[in-house]
Amino acid sequence: MDILKHLSEELNIPEARLEATVKLLDEGNTVPFVARYRKEVTGGLDDTVLRKLTERLAALRNLEKRKEEIKSLIDAQGKLTPELSAAIDAASTLAEADDLYLPYRPKRRTRASVARERGLEPLAALILEQRPRYDPPLEEEARRYINEENGVPDAESALAGARDILAEDFSDNAALRGTVRSLTFAEGILCSKKAADNPLFEQYYDYAEPIRRMPSHRILAVNRGEKEEALSVSVEAPREKILAELCRSVMKSRPSPASEHVRAALEDGYDRLTAPAVEREIRADMTDKAGEAAIGLFSVNLRNLLMQSPLKGKTVLGFDPGYRTGCKLAVVTKTGSVAETAVIYPTKPREDTEGAKRVMKKLISKYGVDVVAIGNGTASGESEMFVADVLKEIGGSAKYAVVSEAGASVYSASELGAEEFPDFDVTERSAVSIARRLQDPLAELVKIDPKSIGVGQYQHDMKPARLDEALTGVVEDCVNSVGVDLNTASWALLSYIAGINKTTARNIVKYRDENGEFHRRRELTKVPRFGAKAFEQAAGFLRIPGGEEIFDNTGVHPESYTAAEKLLAVFGKSREDVRGGISLKKEAADYGLKKLAGELGIGDMTLSDILSELEKPGRDIRDSLPPPELRDRVLALEDLEEGMVLKGTVRNVIDFGAFVDIGVHQDGLLHISEMADRFVRHPSELLSVGDRIEVRVKSVDVRRKRIALTRKGMK
Repeated sequence: MDILKHLSEELNIPEARLEATVKLLDEGNTVPFVARYRKEVTGGLDDTVLRKLTERLAALRNLEKRKEEIKSLIDAQGKLTPELSAAIDAASTLAEADDLYLPYRPKRRTRASVARERGLEPLAALILEQRPRYDPPLEEEARRYINEENGVPDAESALAGARDILAEDFSDNAALRGTVRSLTFAEGILCSKKAADNPLFEQYYDYAEPIRRMPSHRILAVNRGEKEEALSVSVEAPREKILAELCRSVMKSRPSPASEHVRAALEDGYDRLTAPAVEREIRADMTDKAGEAAIGLFSVNLRNLLMQSPLKGKTVLGFDPGYRTGCKLAVVTKTGSVAETAVIYPTKPREDTEGAKRVMKKLISKYGVDVVAIGNGTASGESEMFVADVLKEIGGSAKYAVVSEAGASVYSASELGAEEFPDFDVTERSAVSIARRLQDPLAELVKIDPKSIGVGQYQHDMKPARLDEALTGVVEDCVNSVGVDLNTASWALLSYIAGINKTTARNIVKYRDENGEFHRRRELTKVPRFGAKAFEQAAGFLRIPGGEEIFDNTGVHPESYTAAEKLLAVFGKSREDVRGGISLKKEAADYGLKKLAGELGIGDMTLSDILSELEKPGRDIRDSLPPPELRDRVLALEDLEEGMVLKGTVRNVIDFGAFVDIGVHQDGLLHISEMADRFVRHPSELLSVGDRIEVRVKSVDVRRKRIALTRKGMK
């Protein structure tokens, strides 16, 4: 297989450009670096396309490696023919390659291998010839193989052994197996039956759906039910149609005394060997594809969550709700430092409401708290009502926001949490994390395993390595697209910068602690184990506000500083003019962009990026997004009425809809069928995590704490 040609067609990228891009990646350049600083080579491929390219490139290279292994294994048996070698080379999937290897794969002791040991292979070959007549007759020929000591007491035993050999040969035949696989996938039905009581899987107690139309979330739900032994699951294949196709492929049209034996071997091979194997393959393939779809959706949700607008310049009181152990508070200043912590007991069992109010009011007044960030976990409903009452009594401009606390406990008990706050207990760290999530979602959430953030579906059923790879890629792309302040970033945040691993990130923080702030990007080369390659990959994504080199607070890469200086000189500007931002796009357009790029010795895309960076040094691309929703009043589930129109925030997007926070403790479900007055193929077409939308209450089930929402009939 010509991998580059295949990828070029699959990804719709010109082959020459693809080859140059692959060369960059093979040389050890990171995806964020290539996406941002090698646009002339890639033609402007973004990080999402480059991630897809790296995944498919690795998969196709693994396929080629496996095909070479298969040919080597068959050749070692002395059975590799030019035709078989060509067929293996032409295989486009691992399944096709493995099908061709199946007849040569070492097997455990089987009925067919036993029959071969008994010398029945010639009889099987004779049957497969399907002669119009046999002389002597087959039954008489079979008597020649009778050998009681060898386990063949009579002619029927010999014929049965021959059929076993044929059954296994038919099952191992790549073309026949391909027919079974394609028909089973095209017309097969996945069925599930109740195996044990579990209300979570009631809808699948007597369920059937065509395999090819089954959406990923239902595949994963059925798998989960089977894993928890609530369901028994099977594939119902079009058996008669499959056998008819197999007979057409193997049996000769003319009648033969051997026909009944060939047909019996085909049926036995299908029922006993091929069908179970293909069912396993198809279910594994369904699970893999459903997993990839779930990972893709999780990745999109995670990206949208991480890229939510930060709440800058605000003092935030983190509020981690609880019952028996109380509610933990942490005042986090505008710069992210912790000013004070406390514990209050406004909820049961102690329910010291007045004492809790006194502490809250004191902290808000003492530190000028702008926003209270309330975690949405246990006791958050009661806590939200308590906070709303306190803010109402105080008056003023302070508001509150409900923040997802998914993964906060993971951070609190982590090595990083203990490292940042060695004198805090885990609950105090949670309160700090909740506050900081509101101030800067990206900087705080990178400290947590992405799987624990809670914006996916069935993530714990995914292949861990594949999920980690995908989600880590998302976090890397988000961190690098925003950039980080080299003098304030935690090692956890720095570790996601292109070219920087955890060890190097820790070394940077250690060097900063020992030597003070960085004044120039170039000082990074003094950090232990931070070499030239790491500097090349990372430098453009690191910012130094107020540093000695103005370009160090922009996304201009050090390799382009000379070009940037020449650009300023062309239009009579200085470095100091850049400090407050300078727009040269009109002048550059009038001058002629291609001409200017040529004079500066850079590409058109690089010139465009430099012009954008000079406009807003230190800019945060998230600042253009809607700010977090702040509230000053609370709704209870009992307050909701059918037809009520409310504003809400999308908390999670899944295959069958979206969960929306409408200001009560329980998120409402906006089902895919209620999202618009038209057909919606997938919720992600219309909604993203963090979106602020208007919804109407369709129904409320107070007892089961379920809220159904709709947007039908709404603009």
